[in-house]
Amino acid sequence: MTETKIGLIREGKIPIDRRVALTPAQAKTVMHRFPGVEVVAERSDIRCYPDKEYEREGIRLVDSLEDCKIILGVKEVPVDSLIPAKTYFFFSHTIKKQPYNRGLLQEILRKNITLVDYETLTDQTGKRIIAFGRWAGIVGSYNGIWTFGQRYNLFNTRRAYTCFDLDDLWSELTNINLPPIKIVLTGGGRVAKGAIEVLTRLGVRKVTPRQFLEQWFDFPVFVQLNARNYNRRKGGQDFSRNDFYRAPQMYEADFIKYAAVADLLIASAFWDPKAPALFSREEILSDDFKIAVIADITCDIEGSIPCTKRPSTIEDPIYDYNPCDNQIENPLSDEANITIMAVDNLPCELPRDASTSFGKDIVEKVLPELLGDDSGGVIRRATIAEAGKLTERFTYLQEYVDGR
Repeated sequence: MTETKIGLIREGKIPIDRRVALTPAQAKTVMHRFPGVEVVAERSDIRCYPDKEYEREGIRLVDSLEDCKIILGVKEVPVDSLIPAKTYFFFSHTIKKQPYNRGLLQEILRKNITLVDYETLTDQTGKRIIAFGRWAGIVGSYNGIWTFGQRYNLFNTRRAYTCFDLDDLWSELTNINLPPIKIVLTGGGRVAKGAIEVLTRLGVRKVTPRQFLEQWFDFPVFVQLNARNYNRRKGGQDFSRNDFYRAPQMYEADFIKYAAVADLLIASAFWDPKAPALFSREEILSDDFKIAVIADITCDIEGSIPCTKRPSTIEDPIYDYNPCDNQIENPLSDEANITIMAVDNLPCELPRDASTSFGKDIVEKVLPELLGDDSGGVIRRATIAEAGKLTERFTYLQEYVDGR
């Protein structure tokens, strides 16, 4: 007898997202591993795993998830598609008070929906347990290299989204021969590690910050920077990592020395809105700024990368930033511009691999807590809204919800 029904949503956000929370094989595994649980899939013609693959694994296809207790998605659910009094899992993009999703959180509260955000699922040490970060890093780094090739007419490789899977993308790297350029990579988490996979397979050699700043190389190199490398304490005090994360507003950017010698920036570091941007428009306009191509994997609009004025799309992945007039222009339109790659749904370009990896973490790390007693507090810590109210951990969003 079915006690709990889990529904896999038909993604409704535009641009289209082809990823799934559980692959057909994983959905079948859930029903075997957790007695009394049925997984159903809302019919969809956009998933990277077609409906027929779910049917082959014994997953029932439905037209509505009204009778499901738990609903698993990936991206934000359109406001008019939200079903009252359900438990939803998806990336809500609300925890940084993103203005464009205020209405979504307001509707979730109005409809007494329990919202669990994947981004806030953590272990007891605060480390995230589920993410698409590696795939964003792989595709973002590949796209950055592709963009550099387009700007300087060096090579013409296939786009990542045209590759069937990761192995197919790896084979495409053999068509790339980079000149002796210098690449800056920010960050040290999953995203950065994914980006490094691409650079390493391309034979780009890692160097230290000092080597990057002081030496010339006749082969391509990259440097990996963390916060202490490009931020300094106001007043000249020593950098403290704990202090920086606690009070980032007390620091100022010290990135321009890297921008003076780099050709390509791959931005993958988490950014707190209270922290300084990597550089300013005034610094871009200075003679010390050399970077011509930026792959902004973080895609925080006018955030850590102030010339990321808007997200780009898989179909149109790049645009130019004209620093003189502080405006966006057509891609590759002027040598004085900076070319920006800021696709905000990068894992969608390798949806089958990304979904398989993500679903594995759901099955192994999330569902045992959700369908058990949540002894580790995983679900409790990640619940943003419940019974029409923000949970205690997320009460800081109340002013955001109220529009204040």
